[in-house]
Amino acid sequence: MKTLNDKRFAAKIKIISDATRLSIIRLLASKGIMCACKILEELHITQGTLSHHMNVLANAKLISCRKDGKWRHYCLIPNSFCELATYIQEICHSQSNCADESFKCNKEDSK
Repeated sequence: MKTLNDKRFAAKIKIISDATRLSIIRLLASKGIMCACKILEELHITQGTLSHHMNVLANAKLISCRKDGKWRHYCLIPNSFCELATYIQEICHSQSNCADESFKCNKEDSK
């Protein structure tokens, strides 16, 4: 698995920070492969809105799409989310983190 750089991480986080896209991701994470019609039923959005969000997620390689006749089935691409998690874990395990809870900035410190 390749490591994300700051620019790619920021771009993917921006994409998943949209509330509708995050709802789609959580839905696919909990239910697995889903037909677009079932996603529409769950989220109560228009087909055009769903299509837009699915294209954004697919272009970012966060989900994959399989066509089956006139139907489209979607699922998450787990490695994409693992890359995001690895990026965050690297920050969490950094030696430069300040673990001292008594170190806090307040208005008095800025004077």
